[in-house]
Amino acid sequence: MMSAERGASANTLAAYRRDLLDFGASLARSGGSFRTAAAADLKHYIASLSGMASATQSRRLSALRQFFAFLYSEGIRKDDPTGTLESPRRERPLPKILSRADIETLIATAGEKRDAESLRLTCILEVLYASGLRVSELVSLPLAAARNREGFLLVRGKGNKERLAPLNAPARKAITAYLKTRDEFLPKGEKESKYLFPSRSGEGHLTRRRLHQMLKELALKANLDPAKLSPHVLRHAFATHLVEGGADLRSVQTMLGHADIATTQIYTHVASERLREVMLSAHPLAKAKRRS
Repeated sequence: MMSAERGASANTLAAYRRDLLDFGASLARSGGSFRTAAAADLKHYIASLSGMASATQSRRLSALRQFFAFLYSEGIRKDDPTGTLESPRRERPLPKILSRADIETLIATAGEKRDAESLRLTCILEVLYASGLRVSELVSLPLAAARNREGFLLVRGKGNKERLAPLNAPARKAITAYLKTRDEFLPKGEKESKYLFPSRSGEGHLTRRRLHQMLKELALKANLDPAKLSPHVLRHAFATHLVEGGADLRSVQTMLGHADIATTQIYTHVASERLREVMLSAHPLAKAKRRS
């Protein structure tokens, strides 16, 4: 149902499966099952997760709620035991971001050489920063998407929903340069691939794990903290710099592919916090107060 009706991604399905199996194992230890589980069983299970991050607890509870709602709607159960459960209070931390100077340093470092690896990495950085793609969206981009001359990428995101993601001039230039060396990354014995970033992996395209490794290695070369760099941090930088530049939230929401604008609003807090830091470090009265 989650796959066919809601278009959930493979990663979402895998996470829900792990969560349900974990709860199922907890029930089995006390002789229970999904058919007989009561609200008390769920409360006991949620309480056992107290040492985990609130986001993890919330996700597991969401999986249970959707599963028991499904059992109820299908007539497999006559009640939904999750109805009285309260969600754990979730504190949403401000996302890690990079400054514009950091972005420029990364792109310059990636482009120091002009070999195929360097051109591919430069292309990845430019596309991520120009469009704010999720890592899964980037690595699975079809080659046809890069051949669009309108300055946009047609992206298939969460829930199999399509959206247009912007491409600025540097990103389009980086794609053109990379395409001249793209054949070097084709799987052995193959002359073509449907992916923009092909590789010899089982998936046929650059993997998320490998991309994370490439960015960590680049951060070290650029004298930046590797812990602060990931594909998602570049997505955060894209959104934050847009908001700082005056972009309206609805536009940013559309470009990021967020279903709920509440998710996008976190970037207004990030931008405000950065302005506060700049004021405290640069304003003469703030400096005088610190010295005193």
